[in-house]
Amino acid sequence: MKRRPVVTIDGPSGAGKTTVSILLAENAGMMRIDTGAMYRAVALAARRAGIPWDDGTRLGELARGMALSFRSVAGSVRVFLGGEDVSEAIRTPEMSMGASAVSAHVPVREALVAKQREMGEGGGVVLEGRDTGTVVFPDAEAKFFLDAAAAVRALRRYRELGPAGCQSYEEVLSDVLRRDVRDSTRDHSPLRVADDAVYIDTTTLAVDEVVEAILRRLPGELR
Repeated sequence: MKRRPVVTIDGPSGAGKTTVSILLAENAGMMRIDTGAMYRAVALAARRAGIPWDDGTRLGELARGMALSFRSVAGSVRVFLGGEDVSEAIRTPEMSMGASAVSAHVPVREALVAKQREMGEGGGVVLEGRDTGTVVFPDAEAKFFLDAAAAVRALRRYRELGPAGCQSYEEVLSDVLRRDVRDSTRDHSPLRVADDAVYIDTTTLAVDEVVEAILRRLPGELR
């Protein structure tokens, strides 16, 4: 049987990767792997274990030993750390910055990239993240990079957080800009557009327009 394709969707925070990858996976009948959620889970586990986010050695050991999985619950893909559903716990502003901090450490990235490759080795997956098309699956059959103006990305994030986010728009924008710098300038696996990726600016596009643009460019068997 022919191996099903791997589709990667990379881009900065707020570009629309999560919503687009969910809809794309549903439309194409594929499994979605949220690599960013995996780094958030490491940040959460480290906080709970009292491991500083700048201790790369201990963070790497933590990441290698983590029982991390994605499970479908009532039609929604949830993130589990051991037997605990941490899907909400990892979506706070603190864990967003924590994910960026822990992802800068080579031991952490090596541990999670190995897990991501294992999850997607059979194909038929949509991977969402920042280095899925450049590092995790550089030979993926279809690669996309979503981007948008920083002000728009911050507004999307601000609306997503809602009142529970306890941050002003200006604070969210500041976080987005800081994360952009950190993710794009780190030494290991920096955020960048793969040479063979399709670049899509989502600043003025609706979600369904982005999904349609991607579907048009997928391998024939997935359309």
